[in-house]
Amino acid sequence: MTQNDEFLYQLRIANPIDAVVGSYVNLIKRGHNFVCSCPFHSEKTPSCTVYTDTQSFYCFGCGSGGDVITFIMKIENLDFREAINFLAARAGLTVPEDKKNSQYAQRKTRIYEINRFAANFYYKNLLKGTDKRGLKYFAERKLSPQTVKKYGLGFAPDSFDLLYSQLRKNGYNDDEIFDSWLCTRSQKNGKIYDIFRNRVMFPIIDLRGNVIGFGGRVLDDSKPKYLNTSKTPVFDKGNNLFSMNFAKNSPEKRIILAEGYMDVIAINQAGFENVVATLGTAITPEQARLLSHYVNEVIIAYDSDAAGQNATQKAINHFSNVGINTRIIRLEGAKDPDEYIKKFGAAKFRMLLDDSFDANNFMLNQCENGIDLSTQQGQVEFLNRASKILAKIESPLEREVYISRTVKKCDISADILKSHIDNEIKKSQHLDKKLEWKNITAASVMPDKVNPMSVKLPKECKAEENIICWLLKHPENCSEIAKKAPPELFVTDFNKKIYDCLLRKMTEYDSFTISMLSEEFSTEEVGRITGIEAKKRSIDISEEVFADCIAILQNYHKSPHFDNGENISDNDLVAIFENKRKRK
Repeated sequence: MTQNDEFLYQLRIANPIDAVVGSYVNLIKRGHNFVCSCPFHSEKTPSCTVYTDTQSFYCFGCGSGGDVITFIMKIENLDFREAINFLAARAGLTVPEDKKNSQYAQRKTRIYEINRFAANFYYKNLLKGTDKRGLKYFAERKLSPQTVKKYGLGFAPDSFDLLYSQLRKNGYNDDEIFDSWLCTRSQKNGKIYDIFRNRVMFPIIDLRGNVIGFGGRVLDDSKPKYLNTSKTPVFDKGNNLFSMNFAKNSPEKRIILAEGYMDVIAINQAGFENVVATLGTAITPEQARLLSHYVNEVIIAYDSDAAGQNATQKAINHFSNVGINTRIIRLEGAKDPDEYIKKFGAAKFRMLLDDSFDANNFMLNQCENGIDLSTQQGQVEFLNRASKILAKIESPLEREVYISRTVKKCDISADILKSHIDNEIKKSQHLDKKLEWKNITAASVMPDKVNPMSVKLPKECKAEENIICWLLKHPENCSEIAKKAPPELFVTDFNKKIYDCLLRKMTEYDSFTISMLSEEFSTEEVGRITGIEAKKRSIDISEEVFADCIAILQNYHKSPHFDNGENISDNDLVAIFENKRKRK
């Protein structure tokens, strides 16, 4: 076992998978294992299992799976090397030097360096540059010097390529600079220029303190008003949240979701560390799941305009899907939280948070928009809208409370409304079943991206998976198994790659675990491998079944196959036609 393999073994021992997964989701003991709601897709019934014997996890809903390293890679959006560093820091271990560090990891490291350099460049330019408009803007927004420093706010000068020239002087090449999305080449004249110019700058920092991107706001009427870093190897705006690096450390059990950078900064400056914002987009399912790892309640503090109210409705749906309770504040006398705090102060804003009303009340209030409740037609429309909201409330007791509230707005008995809601629930359940069946049938005909050959060769693929499971159950017999079923017997490329790797690892190491595959396979591929083992745990694969699977693969190789006419020999072709002629 090499030094690196020895370290990875120690790393996994020091980070039991149930302890690590349990720090993100609520685990329920089920025999020797644990089950939980999968953190990688929205679900109401737990479909993810954590196996303590193999130190692995698998979700029967979305197919995510692997070991503790794979789990951290997916949930923290890290590459393999970053996940190792994350788990090592968690366990207090020192990561040995790895001279074979991947080019991709080096590329990301360089982008982090460039972003940090750019953040310092913008910050210094804000404070010491000749153009004081950025400093004046933040002063007018009543930001303190401490807040400017805390968030590392800056100013991008109105210069064609000042940042680019500074980056080149400090040893960064064009490819690295382009990768960071800070500079680009003009299609007109081929010259390289700074992307962010004449803007106040907001560095975006991840949970580990890395500068991963920027948001920039113009100080005039230029378009676009806000400009955010595009997707890079270290940044995806749909997976990150502004100021989450501060909010995650807050002792509060709730998080405030604001609409923009300045709202977040103003709320934070007023003493509320638990505030975040999306990065120029509506809330995404990934961002909702990220928040669910830290809190079970979100207070939405969006602007009071129509756009803000529409965004609130979308956010409520995403939070509901990941089990987060949502509350909404009603801003009266101000268009946004920043203005409200300036007008009424932090204490009044805290009262606003404490008096916030739940998502159901918000949605029911929205049902009244554009309706005249004094008319019968208006009442019918209102009750139809409200019924759809009430039907989604799972708790019968909670639903009863909202039904009582709703019928007071119209001259109708609670029993009639309940009956209508029951019909809505049945209709919804029927649609859910239809959608579930549609997804199942669609999945059966959809191309398999991980193992594309499995669709055309389902019988052979199943035989290969059984052989893989037999090998996993009997690693001590890997040499004997390899003689009976050599890798070249396999038909599908992906299963052959798994099998070959398993045999190699089992021959090389005394104690094999699926964890050893993490470095050679992607997270999706590791999920599939874990799924092969997880789905067949309860199936007794005997020696007879093992032999039958070998026979299936041998028969495939004995039979001639057209392979789209590319690999069939002339002799095979003659034999096929000769057999057909004899049958006649």
